[in-house]
Amino acid sequence: MRVNFLKSVGVAIVSFGFLFAAANGFSQPLPDGAATGVLTIKVTGVRNAKGKIGVALFQGEASFPDGSKALRQQQAEIDGRTQSAEVVFSDLPPGVYAVSVLHDENMNGKLDKNFFGIPQEGYGFSNNPGKKMRAANFDEAKFSLKPPEQTIEIKVIY
Repeated sequence: MRVNFLKSVGVAIVSFGFLFAAANGFSQPLPDGAATGVLTIKVTGVRNAKGKIGVALFQGEASFPDGSKALRQQQAEIDGRTQSAEVVFSDLPPGVYAVSVLHDENMNGKLDKNFFGIPQEGYGFSNNPGKKMRAANFDEAKFSLKPPEQTIEIKVIY
C-alpha cells in the first residue's frame, strides 16, 4: 500500500517535470483597463544549489498538478547563499490559483525517484500542505490573487 501511494505521489510530481524544457505559458487577454496582478513566488528550504527550480501556476482544479496543463511555468536559478529561488508572474487577472514547484537537482527534466517510487528530489505546493501519501489537491493548494501584488512562500519537501 505504501509503495502504491508513494508511486502515485511520484507520478503526480513527475507530470510537471517538463517545466525545465518549456518556456513561459500564456493566459487569456483581459479587457482594456482591467486590473492585473503580479505574483511573486519565493521557494525556500532548498537543500543545495544544484540544478534549477521549476514553478507551475494553475488556475483550475481540473488541471492541477498536471504540469502539461499549467497556465504558466517558469524555472529559476537557486541562490546558493540563501538556498532559495524566486519567480515572478506578471499580468495575472484576479482569481483563484495554485502553484507547484520541483527542484530538478540533476537537470534531467524529471523528478527522480528510488526503487519504491519515493521522490529523491524536492517538490512543494502553495499553502505548504506538507508530506502526504499523495500529491496535494487543488483545494489544499489554492489561494486568491488580488491585484496589485502578492507574494507567497513555498517550502520544498524532500
